[in-house]
Amino acid sequence: MTTPATHTPRGPTTRNDVARYAGVSTAVVSYVVNGGPKKVAPATEAKVQDAIRVLGYRPNAAARALKLGSSETIGLVIPDNSNPFFSLLAHAVEDAAAERGYALVLTNSDGNLAKERRSVRNLAARQVDGVLLASVLFDPDLEDLEKANIPWVLLNQDHKIAGVNGVGVDLAAGAQAAVQHLIGHGHTSIGLVMGTNVGNDVDDRELGWLRALEEAGLAEGPIARSSFTRSGGYEAGKRLLAAATRPTAIFASSDMQAVGILRALHEAGVAVPGDIALASFDGSAESEYTWPALTTVEQPVREMAEAAVEGILKARRKGEPQQRIFPTTLRVRQSCGCPGVFA
Repeated sequence: MTTPATHTPRGPTTRNDVARYAGVSTAVVSYVVNGGPKKVAPATEAKVQDAIRVLGYRPNAAARALKLGSSETIGLVIPDNSNPFFSLLAHAVEDAAAERGYALVLTNSDGNLAKERRSVRNLAARQVDGVLLASVLFDPDLEDLEKANIPWVLLNQDHKIAGVNGVGVDLAAGAQAAVQHLIGHGHTSIGLVMGTNVGNDVDDRELGWLRALEEAGLAEGPIARSSFTRSGGYEAGKRLLAAATRPTAIFASSDMQAVGILRALHEAGVAVPGDIALASFDGSAESEYTWPALTTVEQPVREMAEAAVEGILKARRKGEPQQRIFPTTLRVRQSCGCPGVFA
């Protein structure tokens, strides 16, 4: 038997080069690279894999996509990749996509509608297999995806839109549970730090805060509106401290805002939770490491990511659109006034 030459070919390595080196047909190389459709004997597959390694062969992604009718890529658009919650969500989506053989293209809109639309257009032009969008609008314009016949799933979506796939949590119920917990500590003046949105729509976290107060027969506490950021929370916290009637507890619509609020309270010499108790929303990893640790409404990120990716694949199979609303979990720690709780 003649041993194949060990020198690598000039120029880009092709499937033919791999086939010659391994002593097999190009079809066998294709079966190994694509995982089918025909089975290859283990010894033969080992020869092909060795040839691929030695020659540094890289399959042509464009040709593969054309053959399969799929780019094996999913696009993800989030408003802020510096926010630990969205970082956690993106990581979970990447894992869920990889388990199904898909790569992830991540884009960041910076909470800007024009940038979000540009990201969606770019993903559509790249012919991704689907787009997961955490939009700055409750009902975004997705004409570019419709024209390209690319399915999508809206993330952070608790509003049902006819004919649209969506994944989210029950924002109102989660917020209500957090505020009820603060009421259970004896607080009767509970302020709200509410994040703003591009469409100036009423966020269901605000409705949950209101519902809890109304059911307890309490008056509305002061509201400070700000961006869903640490700096936004910091400025909102200072405004609540300067309010004519300072609240004894605050519910923040995001963990990032709560981090900023903690700084404002610490700078003012206000004890947490002794003087002002605090609870927030998201359940990001950072919430566990603030001081005191934040009581927060946790979103089931892994389950949401799995449902979102499955929604894309189902849409590609022409399945009926589905809205998945997940329950939240109140993670009780110390910022609300519960002593010695580190969970």
